[in-house]
Amino acid sequence: MECGKMEDESRFEVLFGNLGRHVIRNKEDKDNPSCYQRSVQKPASLMVWGCMSACGMGSLHVWKGSINAEKYIQVLEQHMLPSRRHLFQGRPCIFQQDNSRPHSASITTSWLRRRRIRVLKWPVCSPDLSPIENIWRIIKRKVRQRRPNCTFCHPLTCMSK
Repeated sequence: MECGKMEDESRFEVLFGNLGRHVIRNKEDKDNPSCYQRSVQKPASLMVWGCMSACGMGSLHVWKGSINAEKYIQVLEQHMLPSRRHLFQGRPCIFQQDNSRPHSASITTSWLRRRRIRVLKWPVCSPDLSPIENIWRIIKRKVRQRRPNCTFCHPLTCMSK
């Protein structure tokens, strides 16, 4: 029987805006620093790639910035292939990814085909079907509860404190 391997990447905000909070003050307190709350217009964020299967969890890879097809292929080479070897130890598996641009780019599909990696056909716009989305949701909730004040930190480091 073949096992499936799900992978995905997710953006984690490491500084959070004012989260809808409002400050009520009197006119005479307008210059009082205690009446002001720091907020962030565009929160700093990190991208995190991870993979999982019924056999266990694969590695995580964290970087600052966005992802394109070339970067995605680097992540697959450096993290997906070693995780696949570790989790499946030569047994056949089917690779599942969503249909984001880096995943469906012609250079990505060619790279997967050259390496004979079987890819599960996945419906467009259906991220909630993937079990890894639940893991991202749990991690994001824990990061948000910690509300880190650092401008650049590893979200999982912030969680472990």
